[in-house]
Amino acid sequence: MQTTELDPTLSDALNKARQPGLTLVIGNKNISSWSMRPWVAAVAFNIPFTEVRLLLDQPDTATNIANYSQAGRVPVLLAGEMTVWDSLAICEYLAEQFPDKHLWPQDVAARAMARSISAEMHAGFTALRNDMSMNIQASLPGRGRTPGAQADIGRICEIWEECLARYGHHEYLFGDFSIADAFYAPVVTRFKTYGVALAPALQAYCDRVLAHPAVARWVREAMLETDPTPLHDADLPRT
Repeated sequence: MQTTELDPTLSDALNKARQPGLTLVIGNKNISSWSMRPWVAAVAFNIPFTEVRLLLDQPDTATNIANYSQAGRVPVLLAGEMTVWDSLAICEYLAEQFPDKHLWPQDVAARAMARSISAEMHAGFTALRNDMSMNIQASLPGRGRTPGAQADIGRICEIWEECLARYGHHEYLFGDFSIADAFYAPVVTRFKTYGVALAPALQAYCDRVLAHPAVARWVREAMLETDPTPLHDADLPRT
């Protein structure tokens, strides 16, 4: 039997992070859309956690992330001896651990739809991600409007319209704020960055999301960041 010893650096980082309670490892708030999703969900539902922020686009980024997860990406949730390293899996874990907080809609049909649209966001909209990358600090109206990105925008608008009409009652996608809204919050910031014109009802939804205390706090802290992100900035769409 072959025995593999943990790298001392990895062991030390994990030991420090594995304190009682939850630790959420995230990237820069200005550009890390995947980190934003579970962070916003946890803050919105008053789930306490310790935040560890790692700088992305740095020479030591991969090494620093590997201190917490060999998957090589953020976010990562540390819960005792357990590691959860995917944004949707983290939100599902939180929903299971805090059932009384109702992170998903309580209605069966609404919950199924909320999970479906969150999974669609999790797996799809590649053109939007590539052509209109998240940058909360930037103002880039009109940029990145490739045919693929426009198609993704259209599909997102369809999703929002259907959810708001069937379940939202002019509030969030399923009435009360849920994981589904947290999953689309980075899209809301993208639409603001790139000046996407929306129908009045959808713009009103975006305004409500941006005004939500958890989202507003993330955006506020993102605006205060001064960390360089050279690889990300080099990929910003150009006109």
